[in-house]
Amino acid sequence: MKNAFLGFSSQLFAIALFHMFLPVMALAHGISEEDKQRMLDGGYVQYIGLGASHMLTGYDHLLFLFGVLFFLKTFRDIAKFVTAFTIGHCVTLILATFLKITMNYFLVDAVIAFTVMYKGFDNNNGFQKHFGMRSPNLLTMVFAFGLIHGFGLSTRLQQLPLGEDATALLGRILAFNLGVELGQIVALVPMVGLLAVWRRRPSFGKFSVAANQGLIAIGIVLFFMQLHGYWHDSDPDGFRFPAQEHQHIHEDMAIEQQKKESGRDSL
Repeated sequence: MKNAFLGFSSQLFAIALFHMFLPVMALAHGISEEDKQRMLDGGYVQYIGLGASHMLTGYDHLLFLFGVLFFLKTFRDIAKFVTAFTIGHCVTLILATFLKITMNYFLVDAVIAFTVMYKGFDNNNGFQKHFGMRSPNLLTMVFAFGLIHGFGLSTRLQQLPLGEDATALLGRILAFNLGVELGQIVALVPMVGLLAVWRRRPSFGKFSVAANQGLIAIGIVLFFMQLHGYWHDSDPDGFRFPAQEHQHIHEDMAIEQQKKESGRDSL
């Protein structure tokens, strides 16, 4: 009963926290017009900076890494799994961008949200409890999910003016990728340190299940948020009033207001 309460509380907290930061998170994955212009005006250093900031604000990538690191205790294990993830996302980031392979980034990010859910589920022994089977090989899954995360990074990078010259294009891709790796290192240092400290405290054992249920909850919210974004992107008129209809609504509201005011004046 206590674990169920902790799990439910963690999910409520995760959803509340997610909505608190939703305005910031909605912008985190996008590339602003200012960034695009800076890329045109600057050199490779600009791409390195954008790659680093993109990873540092890439909440879905960082949540997945948090789930991967959650139970890893030794430097060797941490290096092994982070390397598998890094190789995976480097492969698709570089190749997909260079070959101009892309798809709707909302759909890709929905799959990335699924990887966050997967890691929380796996950390809580979901395969053993619900399917009576061993978890899939973690190293293989981390590499495979790294490929998906890298494709997500590529869909964003391809929004930039990268140029047609093959040499310059490859240079910009590699610069962006270098920035992503630098940003990942900056994010990993405090993450690993905080987890190392937390594991020594009694609260880690008490709240580890709840924390990973929180990961699942945030992943679900992210998943549906990205699907909502996809529906907006694929059918924008289905989610808003056409401008003319919107104007008529305001005109009708003004007429109703005038009638009310006229009625009060006659009294």
